[in-house]
Formats: sequence, structure tokens, C-alpha cells
Amino acid sequence: MARLPIKRLHPIVFNFDSSFIRVILLQRINAVQNIFLRRVGKYGIRKCLVEDLPSIISINWAALPEHYSDSFFEERLRESPETFLVAEDEKGAIIGYIMCRIEYGFSHLKRYGLARKGHVVSVAVLEAHRGLGVGKGLMEEALKGMRERGCSETYLEVRVSNDSAVMMYKNLSFQTVTTHYGYYRDGEDAYLMSRAL
Repeated sequence: MARLPIKRLHPIVFNFDSSFIRVILLQRINAVQNIFLRRVGKYGIRKCLVEDLPSIISINWAALPEHYSDSFFEERLRESPETFLVAEDEKGAIIGYIMCRIEYGFSHLKRYGLARKGHVVSVAVLEAHRGLGVGKGLMEEALKGMRERGCSETYLEVRVSNDSAVMMYKNLSFQTVTTHYGYYRDGEDAYLMSRAL
């Protein structure tokens, strides 16, 4: 099949009303903006994609002393995509994440009761981006995802020495339920904190 010269294609391809092109461009811009569940200053929070996992694993290694296998991250994304979120900066670089899982078991809030619970497994924000509300935004959006999945409560473990994280969780209505002594590999204790959803 012979190819048409570019001169013959030009009037067909570009003979659109300029308002039509403007509408198409605005729709594309809105589609890109709508991937964000929330904006926190110059950061956007969105659901994690499979292609984000290498960046998330790098952040985990850079920001936290607790590390997980690649397959663990993949399983959390597959099982709980509503609660596996990332934060990215204005250049599209991922600078933080939250990874949760949905569980069914004994309630941390009701004595002898069972509950569908959201477990905050890992939250990390790169040091240069801390103190700007990104961690709080990630937490709030993950809590929404847990509610969507029918959870009635949520819980997490946090190092007793991590004062800024403990304060953030308290500001999000978490309460300390108990202390797990020697919880972390290095022997540090952890607070188990929980709240109703």
C-alpha cells in the first residue's frame, strides 16, 4: 500500500476546530490530575502501581530500619490496592508510601470481639519531605481505603522512640493499646496503637 504524502494528510489531521482541541487537552489534564486522591501542598497522593514498587522498596531501605522482601510488597499491592498508596512530588518522583493489609481477627478495641481490621504495615517518607503533612495525608487516605474494604478498626506498631510518628498517630485519634517489648529486630519496644474507623 502506497503511503500518502504528508501534504495530503495535513488538512485532514489538523482541520479541527480549536475549541475541540482545547476540550481534548483539558480532558487529558483532568485525567492526569484525577489520579490523585488528594493533594498535600506540592505533593499528590495516589494508588500504587506495580511499576512504583522499585521506588517504594528504595524508600523503605533509605527511610526505615525494617525491610521486606520484594514479594511481600507485591502481595500487599495485590491483596489491598485501596490501602497501598504513594506520594509523589511535582516532578513525579515518589517520595513516600503507605502499605497496609486487611485482616480478620480479635479486636484491639472490643474485649473478646472479632473485627475486620486494617493493619498499617509500613509508612515512610523520605527525610527531605518530612514535616510537610505527607505522612498524615497518606494515613488519612489509607484509612478511607480501609473503610471502603469494610474495616471497623485499624492498628499499627510504632517504635517507642519515634516521637514524631506517635504524635501524628495520636492526632489521628489512635490510642496506645499495649507495648510489645523487644518487638523490633534490634530489640526496641513498639507501641501497638489502634482506633475505630
